[in-house]
Amino acid sequence: MKKHYEYSLWLRITHWLRMLAITVLTFTGFYLAYPFISPSLNGGEPTNFLNALMRSWHIIFGFLLICVTFGKMYLFFFDRQSKKERISFFDFISPKMWIKQIKYYILIGEHTHLKGVYNPLQFMAYSGIYISLILISLTGLILHIHVYHEGIGGLLYGILRPIEVLMGGLAMVREIHHICMWIFIIFLPIHIYLVVFNSVYGKKGDMDSIISGYKWEDHK
Repeated sequence: MKKHYEYSLWLRITHWLRMLAITVLTFTGFYLAYPFISPSLNGGEPTNFLNALMRSWHIIFGFLLICVTFGKMYLFFFDRQSKKERISFFDFISPKMWIKQIKYYILIGEHTHLKGVYNPLQFMAYSGIYISLILISLTGLILHIHVYHEGIGGLLYGILRPIEVLMGGLAMVREIHHICMWIFIIFLPIHIYLVVFNSVYGKKGDMDSIISGYKWEDHK
């Protein structure tokens, strides 16, 4: 077994920032859709404005998610240390790699030796997640411009209105926004399970690698 550098520092930072942003956005998003906490009243007057606080956090972490998403996309296409991520595409289009990986997941095959960082199923899932991230960011911005008409909202209004129309109107934009959130909610437990599975069954240090950046590979 030999230790090798798998994930760059910036890749790991964007991973954990994305996790933090999605967690906060899911909680605040649920609250904005269905308020489930009542603020205490000061002297009988509603002065705490919990909904406004949740909306503020939703906006802050929404823009953080947008920045992290586009930052990660830049790293994928242009970062020298992310070359192995790009090479994963060749594993994705290889039928032989698909068969080997499926055998591994149903416990009738060994851990496959990949050219890149991601196996074919990972690459497909992460591609879907990034499409969802772009969609949820775009729909979030469209919802934003209808509430905040100055600053970024005012700047983007004329640009995003035609996209809103193409999506079928504001109600459909909101539905797409919610659907993308549920994609993340469904993806997360599957993602955690498979990371733990690979760490325990594959013994390659998959779970540690997103913290330390290093994995173990058998070079026999």
